[in-house]
Amino acid sequence: LSICGKLCYAIGGAPNQVAGSAAAFFLQIYLLDIAHITPFHASLVLFIGKASGAVTDPIAGFFISKSRWTKIGRLMPWMLACTPFTVVSYFFMWYLPPFVSGRVAWYLTFYCLFQALTTLFQVPYSALTMFLSTDQKERDSATAYRMTMEVLGTLIGAALQGQIVASAHVSHYCTVTPPVNTTDSWHDTPSFPDPSDPLAHQVKVYMIAAGVIGGVYLLGIVILFLGVKEKDDPYALNSDRAIPFCKGLGLTMKHGPYVKLTASFLLISTAVQLEQSNFVLFCTHAAGLRNHFQYLVVTILISAAVSIPFWQKFLQRFGKKCAACGISWMIPFAVMLVTIPNLILAYFVAFVSGLSIAASLLLPWSMLPDVVDNFRLQNPHGKGHETIFYSSYVFFTKMSAGIGLGISAAGLEFTGYKPGICRQSDDVILTLKILIGAVPAILILVGLFILLFYPITEESRKETKLALEVLR
Repeated sequence: LSICGKLCYAIGGAPNQVAGSAAAFFLQIYLLDIAHITPFHASLVLFIGKASGAVTDPIAGFFISKSRWTKIGRLMPWMLACTPFTVVSYFFMWYLPPFVSGRVAWYLTFYCLFQALTTLFQVPYSALTMFLSTDQKERDSATAYRMTMEVLGTLIGAALQGQIVASAHVSHYCTVTPPVNTTDSWHDTPSFPDPSDPLAHQVKVYMIAAGVIGGVYLLGIVILFLGVKEKDDPYALNSDRAIPFCKGLGLTMKHGPYVKLTASFLLISTAVQLEQSNFVLFCTHAAGLRNHFQYLVVTILISAAVSIPFWQKFLQRFGKKCAACGISWMIPFAVMLVTIPNLILAYFVAFVSGLSIAASLLLPWSMLPDVVDNFRLQNPHGKGHETIFYSSYVFFTKMSAGIGLGISAAGLEFTGYKPGICRQSDDVILTLKILIGAVPAILILVGLFILLFYPITEESRKETKLALEVLR
C-alpha cells in the first residue's frame, strides 16, 4: 500500500468522527439548554438514536454481504450512496423547529436517521481494511493511519463545534461564583434567551457549525473515492463460497476471541462515551470551568491525536494486549478532577485522558483483523464473513453506549436537572461527578479484566499469518 492510498483511506473515515465528536460532546447540552427538552426526553433521544444505529449494523452487514461486485467495488457504492443523506440528516439534527410540542419527535427522527446512515457508511468503511491488503503489517499500518485521522477528525469536530458554539453557553447573567447574598431567584436566572426566537444567536451558531461539518463530509467521501481501490476479497480461495449471514452470525457469536474482545471494548467504549457526553455539562455546572470547556476538549483531542503513532509503535514492540494498560491511565486523574476541580489539574487530566482515549480507539480496530484471520483459519472454505464481524462489533458497542447515555441523562432527570439556569442543585452536581469519575472507572476496570482472557497473542498471530499464507 502506498502512503497516499493509506492517507486517502484514513481521510475518508474522518468526517464520521468529526460529526460524531460534535454530537458526543455537544448534543446532550444542546438538547437540554438550547432546545429546552427535559432530561428524560433527552435520554430517550440519545438512547433510541444509538439503538437505531446499533440495530442498523447487522441489517447493513446482511445486505452488504449480499452485494455483488461492481466496477468501483462491493463496499464503495454503499459509502457513496449514503453520504448525501447523512449530511442532510445531520444538519436538521441541529435545527431548532419553530414548533415546541413536537421537538422531541423532531430530534428523535433526525438523530435516529443520522445514526442509521452513519452505520451504512461505517460498516463497509471499517470492513474495507480487510480488502486493502493481505499483509497483517500493512493492515495494521493502514489502521494506524485511519485512527490517527479519525482522532484528528474527532479533534476537528470538537474544536469546530466548540469554537463556533462556545458563545451559546456563556452568559452575562451567570458568574463563576454566586454573589454573597445568593437567593433562590439567582439559582433560577435563565442563562440563555428564549430559543423559540428563530433568529436567536444560540440557534444560529449551532446551524453554522452543522453546515461546516456537512461540508467536511462531502470532501472526505470525494478523497476516499478517488484515492482508494478496493480489491475483490484478496483472502478467498477460488473454491470458497459465501457464508450465509445468519450462519455466519451464529459462528461469530461462538468464536471465543471475538466474544472476549467485544465484551471488553463495549464496556471501555461505553466509559469513553460517558466521559464525552457529560464532560461539557460537568465543566459548566460542577467544576466551575464554564469558560474553559472548549479548550479542555481540544486539549483532550490534541493529546489523543499526537499519541496514536506512539501507541502504534508501542503495540508493535510490546504487543496489543500490553498496550491496553494505557487505557487505565485516565482513571486516577478523572477521580482527582472530580474531587479537586482545579483549572491546572483539569488541563493535566485532559492531556492524560487523551492518551487513554487514543489507546481505546486504536486497539479494538487493530485487534479485530487478527480475530477475523483466526476465524478464517478455522473456517478456511468460507468467505464474506468480514462485514459480519465488523457490523456486529459496532452493534454491540453502539447499543452499550446508547444504554449508558440513556441512563446518564435519566439520572440527571431524576436528580432534578433544570435547563438554562445558572446553578444546578447539589444532587445534579454529585450525579455529574459520578458520571465522570466512578462509573467510567468501574467500566474500564471490568473491561480490562475481561481482556486478560483474550487468547490471541503476538506468537499466535504470527502463526496464523504463516498458516494463511500456506493456505493461499
